[in-house]
Amino acid sequence: MKKIIVTLACALIAPLAFAQTSRTTTEQTTTATQPTTTTETTTTYTAGTVTTYEPSKTIVVKSGEGPVSFALGTAARIVNGAGNVVTSALRPGQHVRVYYTGTGETRVVDHVVVED
Repeated sequence: MKKIIVTLACALIAPLAFAQTSRTTTEQTTTATQPTTTTETTTTYTAGTVTTYEPSKTIVVKSGEGPVSFALGTAARIVNGAGNVVTSALRPGQHVRVYYTGTGETRVVDHVVVED
């Protein structure tokens, strides 16, 4: 009787043991490489005195070239000579150095250094 129970138990368990299979799937993806593009941006500056200042919009500086207008972008910052952020508004007559990118009508301020 004991032999029959062991045989039946083995007969019931054996299919479960052999049914376990392992499957490994390997997926290989390739991407076409795009040529890299390098853009060079030149930052220049103009020194002079502030004639007009509209926060977050424009600044006009009177320099040796005459009045020069700049657009103030959202990332433009105004700092003093030590590099600390200036929280007060610029006023006409202040000596500044305006660092900008672009030319002509597309001059956009990177940062302004207040010299006095």
